[in-house]
Amino acid sequence: MLGGDGFDLFTLVIFAIGIIGFAYSQWRTRQARIHYNQTVEAMWLFVLKIVLIAAIVMWFGNQLAHSRGLPIVLILLAVLVLIYGVLADRTTFGRDVYAIGGNKTAAALSGINVKMVSFWVYVNMGFLAAVAGVVYSARMNGAQPGAGNMFELDAIAACFIGGASTTGGIGKISGALIGGLIMAVLSNGMQLMGASTSTQQIVKGLVLLVAVAFDVYNKRRTGGQ
Repeated sequence: MLGGDGFDLFTLVIFAIGIIGFAYSQWRTRQARIHYNQTVEAMWLFVLKIVLIAAIVMWFGNQLAHSRGLPIVLILLAVLVLIYGVLADRTTFGRDVYAIGGNKTAAALSGINVKMVSFWVYVNMGFLAAVAGVVYSARMNGAQPGAGNMFELDAIAACFIGGASTTGGIGKISGALIGGLIMAVLSNGMQLMGASTSTQQIVKGLVLLVAVAFDVYNKRRTGGQ
């Protein structure tokens, strides 16, 4: 819904709904902690946090509303994050995936159908690869056989930067999203600086190496394998 001056009201409505959903989720989490006698922040601090986040988000939404409106890709990303966030944290399948990633043998001994869960994980990855291919082709207004080459380096680096472990069993959807944003900013910055493709790949490889090295070091320091 564009106004006479190009203002997109639909964008602000979507952002407002997102803020309401976030505030409701935070309130439920707070009430659950109170129910179990866990420590929570003061009410005024809780309200202040929600207000500040809402102000920042609505400012961003206002900028989009006065620009080109809400990108379809952003809507698709939000839907995928919500779906996979619920799938990973609140379903048996998600817990099975974490268990297999942490210790495949222990997961099998505990009664998890490792082969079936692994099969559906690969099916899911094929689906997401297809979605990424369609989005990328639509953005480039064309499809090439070699399109997307070396994007796997960005994806792996994003996961490790976002907190995923090399040994498996650890990681969050939100962390992967943050890692992806960091890699996108890094790639965009190097492109603006005029760095060559080979230099960009070297820098991304170094970032991935540092993330993996930190994970291995942290595992050894805490006594993990």
